[in-house]
Amino acid sequence: MGLLPLTYRRPAYVDKDNIALSDEPNAGQNTLSNAPTNDSEAGLEKTEQSLKPVNSGTSIAGIPPALSFDKIIEGGTCPPCTVRDFMNYLIYVERSAENLQFFLWYRDYVKRFEQAKTWDLALAPEWTPAMEEEAIQKIQKEQAEKARKKPNSKTGDVTVEIFKGTDFEKGSTPVLSSPRGRSTSDLPEGTRTGSNNAFGTPPDTPRGYHQEHFSSEYVGSSMATTYRTQASDAFTTAGIKPPFTIQPFRKEIDRVIATYIMDDAPRQLNLSDKEQKAVLQALAHTTHPSAFRIIITPIESALRWQAHPNFIRWSICNGNPARVVFARGLGVALILLSTAVAIVLTWLKAGRGYRALAAIGWVLGISTLIAAYKGMCVVLHGLHHRHIRPWELFVTEDEDAEEGKAKRSFDSFGSGNSYEDEPWVVRYQKRNVIRKIFDREVWIQEPVLRQIQDTIAVQSMLCAVVLSAILTAIFVAVPGGDLF
Repeated sequence: MGLLPLTYRRPAYVDKDNIALSDEPNAGQNTLSNAPTNDSEAGLEKTEQSLKPVNSGTSIAGIPPALSFDKIIEGGTCPPCTVRDFMNYLIYVERSAENLQFFLWYRDYVKRFEQAKTWDLALAPEWTPAMEEEAIQKIQKEQAEKARKKPNSKTGDVTVEIFKGTDFEKGSTPVLSSPRGRSTSDLPEGTRTGSNNAFGTPPDTPRGYHQEHFSSEYVGSSMATTYRTQASDAFTTAGIKPPFTIQPFRKEIDRVIATYIMDDAPRQLNLSDKEQKAVLQALAHTTHPSAFRIIITPIESALRWQAHPNFIRWSICNGNPARVVFARGLGVALILLSTAVAIVLTWLKAGRGYRALAAIGWVLGISTLIAAYKGMCVVLHGLHHRHIRPWELFVTEDEDAEEGKAKRSFDSFGSGNSYEDEPWVVRYQKRNVIRKIFDREVWIQEPVLRQIQDTIAVQSMLCAVVLSAILTAIFVAVPGGDLF
């Protein structure tokens, strides 16, 4: 393949503060926090815009069409730019894999809902923009009233503020020994004292609220009942009446709420309080895919305009951090050594032409430094190789475990995305620096990524030649010292 234009620049790093899931009025997204409170027509217009899919035809600077977001999601790319590599990047680097996991589930859910021909689809009507706007205004009105009723300690309600959150608070319920100091009113129904609900989830031990191992007396209860209990608790906490259970896909929606939406969910999305209540209000009414409209738009925007460009920028780097630092040090050393040689030759009685020999070291040093600045090692690039990622190094020794982890990351309703307890973390930390610099390598299969790296290497070489020519001209023009 040929080269990209020499004016090519890799995609710029996009900060999360610039592309946020919520509460960013200037982020270019139709989030709940942007909904107007007074002008209902303007709010309706914004809500109708959210029905349209995120514009996938707009290209991002520095990303060729062959590496676009849609290409990666559809499986039209090769390693290291596949959807699995994208998922690994979000898990181990950006730590926001729940966005992609929820997005992949939603795409599949929309297809399955449209293909379903069951009679109960009539029980799941579309969540219209008008209904969404009404729910938004209701939530904002409740929050405004709550803010007005909040006691102010500066006006004399000091006692209320002092005892807030304690057993002495007015109207408080007795506190059980529950994790995170949660009161019984915060626990799911069936776990409070005096409850007769035999299907309620028992309180967890202090080791964590999301304990994976339940006591033996509750092992026989079905997971569907657990998800239903958690979803009901989420609706109750938001002040919403739990929905009917005869709607289509209601059990799956309960799992989505328990996995992504409710507080302390294992893959909780980064939603504002308004967005969380709005989507729960919609899901209490229907299981139609349009109920997720309020959150799927900002999530997809974050994936397209923040996570995807950063992933491509990260994939361009063919060396690990230790190798890149080593390459930068090598480039600086070559530049300094060549400069010292040029100075010595200038002092000697040798002819001016010998001073041009320093240009060889300048070209090599400057090109190496520029490439390393962009995360590339010129030696690895010459072979079109890349370093194996730390979480891939020990696959051959524990292949089954790693393969299981990869499958769980694509499981829509799996556990959390934490990786700190994986065996490779400690083993890689114990790896000495020399081994990290000369770690195992693998060939880059994606041709467009090799094309990008070739272009960057040529750009580095051209810049090095120009700068070396300037330095050579300066040293050749300087009169000789004739010292010895």
